[in-house]
Amino acid sequence: MATLAEMYVQGVSTRKVKAITEELCGHAFSASSISAINKRLDESLAAFARRPLQEPFPYLILEARYEKVREAGIVTSQAVLIAVGIDWDGRRQILAVEMANRESRSAWKDFLVSLKARGLKGVELVVSDDHAGLVAAIGEAIPEAAWQRCYVHFLRNALDHLPRKHGDDCLQELRWLYDRRDLAEAKADLAAGLPNGRAAIRA
Repeated sequence: MATLAEMYVQGVSTRKVKAITEELCGHAFSASSISAINKRLDESLAAFARRPLQEPFPYLILEARYEKVREAGIVTSQAVLIAVGIDWDGRRQILAVEMANRESRSAWKDFLVSLKARGLKGVELVVSDDHAGLVAAIGEAIPEAAWQRCYVHFLRNALDHLPRKHGDDCLQELRWLYDRRDLAEAKADLAAGLPNGRAAIRA
């Protein structure tokens, strides 16, 4: 069952699944059996995607990645919008995963509105990259929450503007800056004579 589900997720055709299971298991599942199994998987995924969000999630992480998708025999690149919630106990939970033609303000806003319709509440901080459409959508859909640029994305963006030979030094110094509790502490440490913070870098 798990093998069939994995092949389905990977986009293997029903005909190929039948041939593979016969080769591996010595038993060929009929096309109708494979379709029935896939239907149950679709139903489980739909139930997961529509489930009510009953507890508050003060922290929300938003991310997008691009995947190749086959539609009508044509393979295209589509955005996969992902929301991860963190509750007051620090537990992470995937709240939603949805496809979009592209990563746009309207796509992100619809995504966030659907989350709120399912019960998303109590969001105090949203973390994401600085994609203009995404940041605008957050402000429109969850205006009560503060926004913070993702630390990892910021580091990657900063390194894109540097020669490769300086990347490691800059990365260490940026990490050192993020390790300060606040701006005042960072300025105080630098004023104490630390050469660009390198003397204070911790593993």
